[in-house]
Amino acid sequence: MKIAVEKGQDKPLLADGHHSVTITHIDEGTSENKGVPFFAARFENEDGYVSHRFYQSQAGMASIVGLFEQAGIAVEEGKELDTKQLIGKQVDIEVGERSYTDPETGNERTLKQAMNFLVS
Repeated sequence: MKIAVEKGQDKPLLADGHHSVTITHIDEGTSENKGVPFFAARFENEDGYVSHRFYQSQAGMASIVGLFEQAGIAVEEGKELDTKQLIGKQVDIEVGERSYTDPETGNERTLKQAMNFLVS
């Protein structure tokens, strides 16, 4: 089997800690378990990358709003946010690990993810 390596796929995951990154790609989808809409942002710099899913739910809105505000995009009640506006924006993130129980298997899983999008 031959596997093509596309641009950016040769980078390692970012190390835990603070990073200044550029949002290079946005994917959209729905969660496998509950069908909740999400967008996944790829955060990248010269050291590597990390991807993070932002769920469009009541609990997820604080992170979504924080990301848009940190990217310099105004968030106003009654207006819609367009994830395409995030591509090319530079933001600061914290990278770390989060563990959770997989609802299908009951096994504990650990993900490397971006965190701390809340703007103070």
